[in-house]
Amino acid sequence: MEEKKQPILEIENLTKQFQMEDKRRLTAVNDVSLKLYEGECLGLVGESGCGKSTLADMIVHLEEPTSGKIIFRNQDITNLRGEKLRQNRRKIQMIFQDISETFNPRMKVWETIAEPLLNFKLIDKHSARKKAAELLEAVGMSENFADRYPHQLSGGQRQRVAIARAVSLKPEIIICDEVTSALDVSVQNQVLSLLVNLQRKEKLSYIFICHDLAVVKNISHRIVVMYLGEIVEIIHSCKLTSSSCHPYTKALLSSVLSVKKADNSRIEIIKGEPPSPVCLPPGCSFSFRCKRCSDVCLKEKPELKVIGKSHLVACHLFDK
Repeated sequence: MEEKKQPILEIENLTKQFQMEDKRRLTAVNDVSLKLYEGECLGLVGESGCGKSTLADMIVHLEEPTSGKIIFRNQDITNLRGEKLRQNRRKIQMIFQDISETFNPRMKVWETIAEPLLNFKLIDKHSARKKAAELLEAVGMSENFADRYPHQLSGGQRQRVAIARAVSLKPEIIICDEVTSALDVSVQNQVLSLLVNLQRKEKLSYIFICHDLAVVKNISHRIVVMYLGEIVEIIHSCKLTSSSCHPYTKALLSSVLSVKKADNSRIEIIKGEPPSPVCLPPGCSFSFRCKRCSDVCLKEKPELKVIGKSHLVACHLFDK
């Protein structure tokens, strides 16, 4: 993917720290760098609290970075303000995990979908309902849903409305934050198929955040594995099972429960708890839970290094 395409989004050394009441600082994202290429779906995985959603919030300017840069189309958008920031939101949209909190319960479906188009004066009030109906059709819903309210929709239907709203502005990037986590498996597959079809049709780039490795592997081109605010591995999704190297990635794969597992196969559980993000250890942040930890892991933080084609790992086991 990256050899044929140009990066549409570049994250450079992005860090986010939150000030605690006791004046200590909590590090949610720590020196993260990555690239998203045109037409790519970049999966972002890791345990809850690893910094996935905070990273996404910084990209869409819901959170301000403590340091680092966000570059879109070769332009630094880290510190955009006012009208420039508003216009940039058209290009980078986000679909949130809890859809019920993002919809106004007093607005009908067609009003919810048409609202961003009206705000940017891309349509007038007379054509709003018709345009909303077209967008509903694009996400596999009939015009009959246009006059319903959010509470009258199922979880999958609400997610489709959220997707219709996100694509209405014709963005170049959509960030999907746990968009399938609250859905039944059959509905998950429908929503994922919809996202894939829209990506091909609209030439979209996705950042797909999810804790389910199987889901991420099926929809993504590359996968970024995060642990305690840091990237520990970047790998092509097709090589995730066969070639992943970081002990944390391997532990995540071993802990996946599959109906295809043999009766005598073991399900590995990652023992222990991550260290506090308020007091990060000097060495590898995974060292306390790693079976292959050595003295150097406790003292020196590993760098994210290239160990193969489009394969990066932050682990002393692969130091040359």
